[in-house]
Amino acid sequence: MTINAPLDELIEVPAGLRHVIAAETRLGDVRGNEGFYHYRQYSAIDLAQQRTFEDVWFLMLRGRLPDARELAEFTKTVAALRVLPPDLLPVLTAAARAGTRFRPMAGLRTALSMLAETLELPPLWDADPATREHDALRCCAVTPTILAALHRLHQGLEPIAPHPNLPTAANWLYMLSGETPSPRAVRAVERYLIATIDHGFNPSTFTARVVASTGADIAAALIAAIGAFTGPLHGGAPDRALDTLDEIGTPDRIDAWVRSTVAAGGRIMGFGHAVYRTDDPRSVMLREIATEFGGPLVDFATTVESRVVELLAELKPGRRLYPNVEFYAGVVMELCGIPRPMFTPTFAVSRVIGWTANILEQADSPRIIRPAARYIGTPAPQPVP
Repeated sequence: MTINAPLDELIEVPAGLRHVIAAETRLGDVRGNEGFYHYRQYSAIDLAQQRTFEDVWFLMLRGRLPDARELAEFTKTVAALRVLPPDLLPVLTAAARAGTRFRPMAGLRTALSMLAETLELPPLWDADPATREHDALRCCAVTPTILAALHRLHQGLEPIAPHPNLPTAANWLYMLSGETPSPRAVRAVERYLIATIDHGFNPSTFTARVVASTGADIAAALIAAIGAFTGPLHGGAPDRALDTLDEIGTPDRIDAWVRSTVAAGGRIMGFGHAVYRTDDPRSVMLREIATEFGGPLVDFATTVESRVVELLAELKPGRRLYPNVEFYAGVVMELCGIPRPMFTPTFAVSRVIGWTANILEQADSPRIIRPAARYIGTPAPQPVP
């Protein structure tokens, strides 16, 4: 192996960068063996159960929870930034009608790219901290508006303007349906959104930080993160997990379906996680939320969960595969009336907060993220034919 760098500068790391610390952060951490994760110094689940989405957004951005005055001011600022710039409507209309399959996350990428041009977002490298924070707030605040508009335009309906007096979770449901959502649905979605704001150096967050380390504008880093996020092995799985329940159909088909899927080398969507070696705390909370609703879907989901865990323990001994956030996330969103194509976008409504928090933190570092690769091709140089 020949690498054009001093040997003492090269460090062998595991495939996929497993167990490698690539940066320092004050934003939070995931402790997989304990089934615990936190935002700043607070348990993320405790925050989801006890605080509002805007509280936690403020925490991720400013490093502390707001007092009542700060929260009111922050909420007012965010509400004003939700409004869709007029230049984006033709872009959203074209994106919503493009192709044969509705892809709202692809439309979001396109819209954020146009937003960066419309607002002339400066490179992070050139922007002062106040400008960076404002740009982060603008991108986060308008993301739900973009996604809801794409959904309605795809249906041949007019987009619904964001409600000036509704908080994020309630406004999201309102913009999707045009109806005032029930308090129970709002609180269920809000807890889900809080619990999915951030989750360590997952692929999309790491991607956002890599792009931010180049000094690019904040929209460029978000667009890159969204590209990673849409993969079915990452954020693009909530609707697929619910599709699993549809494919199984009835309790008597669980065993045969799981065994045939595993035998064919397939993946049981909604089970297993790259970090957790015990119950995913997000899944535990979402199961509790689903149980509060009750009904046939919840009964079936809990039955499937219990049996799939038993079968995976038998078929994949030593793997310790449990439900991840996507399994019950799909159930909760279905119960709250969110259309399946909008499951992953709902995830993105919250995760954009974590991405921008990481982008802003990375922007404070002058060092570009630039690893090396091991070349395993034909030895060079070879004669050119």
